[in-house]
Amino acid sequence: MKNMRIQLALFLEMLPGFLLGMSVFLMIILMFQILRLTEFALIHGVDAGTLSEIILYICISMLPALFPMSLLFAVLWTYGRLSQDSEIIALRACGLSMGTIMIPALVLGLLIGLVSAQTSFELAPWGNRRFEVLFSNLKQTKAAATIKAGTFSEGLFDLVVYANKIDSDTNIMQDIFIYDERDPKLPLTIIAKTGQLKPDPDTPGHKALLRLENGSIHRKTETHTKINFETFDVNLSDPLEIQEREKSAQSWTWSDIQNQLDLNPPKSEMIKLKIEWNKRMAISIMCVVFALIGVALGIQPHRRAARSSGFMICLAVIIGYWVLYVACEGLARGGQISPSISLWLPNIGFGSFALYSLKKIWD
Repeated sequence: MKNMRIQLALFLEMLPGFLLGMSVFLMIILMFQILRLTEFALIHGVDAGTLSEIILYICISMLPALFPMSLLFAVLWTYGRLSQDSEIIALRACGLSMGTIMIPALVLGLLIGLVSAQTSFELAPWGNRRFEVLFSNLKQTKAAATIKAGTFSEGLFDLVVYANKIDSDTNIMQDIFIYDERDPKLPLTIIAKTGQLKPDPDTPGHKALLRLENGSIHRKTETHTKINFETFDVNLSDPLEIQEREKSAQSWTWSDIQNQLDLNPPKSEMIKLKIEWNKRMAISIMCVVFALIGVALGIQPHRRAARSSGFMICLAVIIGYWVLYVACEGLARGGQISPSISLWLPNIGFGSFALYSLKKIWD
């Protein structure tokens, strides 16, 4: 009973450290996204609500990577404090074995690993997909986002557009050339002095009105047809295409991966699917590996440094792991090593180091 109370106390002590680690690493990740977020605010002109939605989707898609890093921070923080305050020695003197002392970290690692697995295959792909859809919508909310003055642009509702001058604040364009090939049998060439793009306020990425003034429409079939106009409205719509576009690999759920594997795809696609499946499982198991490493590094007998050193050790382990992971993933994508082997090498390597370190402490 006494042992269970001590283990419960250690388990509960790690929870605040885990939440703190989530907050710290989330802020670090968002700092790396600051340029992208600035682009949304300045170029796409998104409001605060949409920007908050973007940040939410980014955070959700990053959860599988945040879980093991935050767990490592929590375990190092807790067991480092025990070592620093000589409580490990006191617990050993009370008859507690090292196995008993490390059980709370393993239990937390297993629980976080299970949550990470579910998140990797369901929640994170959903967040990434929502971000993809939202980003695709935003790309067409302002003319300045897709049309550059003095160049031919192809990103506006499948039109090829050239404008000599563009006012990014009002979306007013001057000296416009448009090639409309949405109907391949009847392509149109439109020339106008001025024009303005007016996105639909309800579905800005899917519908817009392009109002052209003082120009002409040219159609070439068996004969050349020219129609002059003072005002001509081009109704642009793409209501379902964004939703129907193929998902990126990061947006595949468990069922998406399994359904594609059942179709026996080509070798290149099969490698891609196996990479996604193995890397998500490996990242989930990484929670247990990081729990072992946290205990091994946290209770080193000679470690008496301040708590701040725990964060530095945490960063060193995380950087080392991800450098090795990226290298192994590159080998898998290149076909040099099977994904079923290469993506598990970081876990095997770091897990072996953790077990070796723990064995030395045990002895």
